[in-house]
Amino acid sequence: MENMSISKDDEWPEVGELVISTIKEITDYGAYVTLDEYGKEGFLHISEVSSGWIRNIRDYIREGEKVVLKVLRVDPSRNQIDLSLRRVTQREKREKILLWKRSRRAESLLRSASQKIGISLEELYKMVSEPFEKNFGSIYDGLEAAAREGAVVLLKAGLPKNVADVLASIAKEKIKVSEVKVRGTLSLSCIKPDGVLRIKEALLKAKESGVKRGSSVNIYVAAPPKYQVEVVARDYKEANAILKKVADTAISVITSLGGQGSFTPEGGKE
Repeated sequence: MENMSISKDDEWPEVGELVISTIKEITDYGAYVTLDEYGKEGFLHISEVSSGWIRNIRDYIREGEKVVLKVLRVDPSRNQIDLSLRRVTQREKREKILLWKRSRRAESLLRSASQKIGISLEELYKMVSEPFEKNFGSIYDGLEAAAREGAVVLLKAGLPKNVADVLASIAKEKIKVSEVKVRGTLSLSCIKPDGVLRIKEALLKAKESGVKRGSSVNIYVAAPPKYQVEVVARDYKEANAILKKVADTAISVITSLGGQGSFTPEGGKE
């Protein structure tokens, strides 16, 4: 099945699930849609299009449009799936579209890899789906990790070397990995006879506390007793969380060792 799509054609969606759908046919009482991820047809009743009164349904949806819908009822015996547009929040819509795009991107990359390896897309998907989801959360997250860190992360996840090498090569070529950098200054002091060693211990434990896949922590001397802390991560939320953990750990450790410390994020106050 070289042209196989990574979809769930033999499965049915669950009630409450969000599904990407394409508007197929609009009638006066609703719209027939195709569930892109399941290859099945569903129905969107006009009462589930909007919370307000609808004069013309075509003011809200149009044929060929892709929409995020919520599953209300599923009846396999009648081949029936009832859906809702009005019950999908803007946040749910954004998150679902992002996941769907990442899934399609992952399929495209796996297809390229399967051709290079010389196996079918279906075989490759079966080979990587479990280790990727177990170790990274999703296939795309695994490919992104490979783009960031190389084939070694895929080998650790249990993939054969030839497969890991090809996937990592394609991921590095096709996935643009985003990175952000945040900094801050640690002030650590200790007047004990072995104070320098205690400060080193605090810095070492601080750096270890910030170890996380896809990120890095560097601590270097600015001008004693000040030490520059630099964190590189995927986004600012993660980077700032790691920076705070590193700083808190350093201060906690040096305090327990009879010293004192403080932290000032770059552009901020202590």
